Amino acid sequence: ILDSGSQTAQLIARRVREQNVFCRMVRHDLSAERIREINPRGLILSGGPASVYADGAPLPDPELFELGIPILGICYGMQVICRSLGANVDSAETREFGRSPCRVVDPGGLFSGLPDELVVWMSHGDRVVALPPGFDVVAKSEGAPFAAIADDQRRFYGLQFHPEVIHTPHGTDLLRTFALKVAG
Repeated sequence: ILDSGSQTAQLIARRVREQNVFCRMVRHDLSAERIREINPRGLILSGGPASVYADGAPLPDPELFELGIPILGICYGMQVICRSLGANVDSAETREFGRSPCRVVDPGGLFSGLPDELVVWMSHGDRVVALPPGFDVVAKSEGAPFAAIADDQRRFYGLQFHPEVIHTPHGTDLLRTFALKVAG
């Protein structure tokens, strides 16, 4: 887990470990070379309080996206993936905070076996306004047209919501699918 200052980064680690999967939390700016040495099966980019376009925003090494490792971005982590791969992230008209109904539009991948309608926990003031090449919309909410995105070919995934909190009832299922099926 690359930690970008999320209040729930330890909770992400706990949810992954509850799946009997080893995980380590490291700084957001660990070099791609060091990550290659560690040789993880997958990476999770945590959320965080910053805006990806702010001066001094915690951004990962851009070469991270060239390692061929599955990546899951959570909230700010999804925005980092999109901005790093050439998409636009902008300040939302209204901050989305709290429980939000989310509609799954592509029931495969991370959402395989889950209901078409989910309740998720949103907490963001910025939003992705265009997807990078290769990505598809997987889920939508009223305030987030890109609530979940996927590039299945590169095994990059993004969730605008927080799967690690209990307010997202199927969040553990999403983390389990990423850890066990995507990252192996």
